Amino acid sequence: MSSSNTKSVLRTRRHDRVRHKVVGTSSRPRLAVFRSNKHISAQLIDDSVGRTIAAASTLEPTLRSNSGANKQAATLVGQLLAERAQAAGITKVVFDRGGFLYHGRVAAVAEAARKQGLEF
Repeated sequence: MSSSNTKSVLRTRRHDRVRHKVVGTSSRPRLAVFRSNKHISAQLIDDSVGRTIAAASTLEPTLRSNSGANKQAATLVGQLLAERAQAAGITKVVFDRGGFLYHGRVAAVAEAARKQGLEF
């Protein structure tokens, strides 16, 4: 396999395709999810001004006690992000899976955020 077809390059291409369609605004920010091998993070982004409204990650001290690489940790990240979004007055978002499959930890973040009251 050539270096132009590595997993990270292919994921970046998928993410670029998604980002042509998904744009966050101040009334409906983009919920962007990033998944690494050890952690997961999510943030609400207003693309019109390039500002992060709220964020949550397994790197935070409150969530760091659990393993960051499982669905349970991803669920906690989704719940925490939804709580912070509601505190900022956000109820509707657009979901950006970041080029990852909507499966496993990425789906767990989305489902937890929906259960906490975010609409997308």
